[in-house]
Amino acid sequence: MLQVLGTSWALLLGMGLLMVGNGVQGTLLGVRGAIEGFSTFEMSLVMSAYFLGFLGGSRLAPEMIRRVGHVRVFAALGSLISALLLLYPVIPDWIAWTLMRVLIGFCFSGVYVTAESWLNNAASNENRGKALSLYMIVQMVGIIAAQALMNLADPAGFLLFIIPSVLVSFAFAPILLSVSPAPVFDTTKAMSLQQLFRSSPLGCVGMFLLGGVFSALFGMASVWGTLAGLSVLEISLFVSAIFAGGMVLQYPIGWISDRMDRRQLIAMTAGLCALGALVPVLLDPGLSGLLAVGFVVGGIANPLYALLLAHTGDFLEREDMASASGGLLFVNGLGAVSGPIVAGWLMERLGPDGFFLQIAVLVGLIGAYATWRMTRRPAVETTSPYTAVTAAASVVAVGAAAETGHVDEDAAA
Repeated sequence: MLQVLGTSWALLLGMGLLMVGNGVQGTLLGVRGAIEGFSTFEMSLVMSAYFLGFLGGSRLAPEMIRRVGHVRVFAALGSLISALLLLYPVIPDWIAWTLMRVLIGFCFSGVYVTAESWLNNAASNENRGKALSLYMIVQMVGIIAAQALMNLADPAGFLLFIIPSVLVSFAFAPILLSVSPAPVFDTTKAMSLQQLFRSSPLGCVGMFLLGGVFSALFGMASVWGTLAGLSVLEISLFVSAIFAGGMVLQYPIGWISDRMDRRQLIAMTAGLCALGALVPVLLDPGLSGLLAVGFVVGGIANPLYALLLAHTGDFLEREDMASASGGLLFVNGLGAVSGPIVAGWLMERLGPDGFFLQIAVLVGLIGAYATWRMTRRPAVETTSPYTAVTAAASVVAVGAAAETGHVDEDAAA
């Protein structure tokens, strides 16, 4: 781990600052939208736009990097992010916000592709798994730290928009000034969705449904909190609990998954997540109960992403994993675009309960489908090792995580 820090500290520091900036704007917009008088459904379109841009960026950013190089893409997208963050309070119109969110999603996707290419190139086969784990921890810590910044100023003012803009600008200094050379960028063509579905129906269906879960949690939690009458402090604590759960439970669930049929674990954890999401619908858990719900739901939803990736790898050869990971990321992105829109529609009709009902239904469907798939195909005798990765990662990190598992497996043999 110290070796990874020694070679990649500048990149990890920069990405940590970027995640703080992204985490602030993700929560802040949900609160500020209510102040500006935007409806819940309008805010759902604003939040969904980020994932549309992210999906587009994951497809176009690699070609941009091949054309003009890592450094230029990194610097250009970072400058655009910093500028866009300042435009939100200047143009308080939900249509303008939607367009800006598309651009910011595109930019962050390109930044992730670039940064993760650097990290993947700096790591060796022996420490790539540790590098990815450390990178994911930095992402989670950045988002959690962002929630504390939400309480530094009035969300109706300008300061909370200036802070993430400055952090994003600072984030690029250590990365662009580091001595690490830009890697040669190479991508693998994504496996066709038909081939991917034949290899792992559960991987495809689960990734699509989980995209809706993750985007609702990441995009609509602050919108839900505002609608439910929570204070800014309570909203920031709830969002922090979601990502703290994802960080804490990622590795215990991963350890268990390497020792049992992953479909059973997917079914059990998805069922537990669904029950947890129903608690605020059926009861009045209070703030401490809500934080526990956020911890459980986030703590399961994040590892489910890596579980589905590892499960798909159980049915593929090592050389096919890079292309399969691109297809899985695309499927997840399609589900993510629809997640906030469905959440907004449900909350307008059912009130705040619609947010948790959507999550409960989606993860419940994942669990039910995993249970059904166990009747259609026997468990594999040899599984690919679990590698921690989150839905916020780009195709580079997802592909590296998938391949790392197979490399570790070969080394163990």
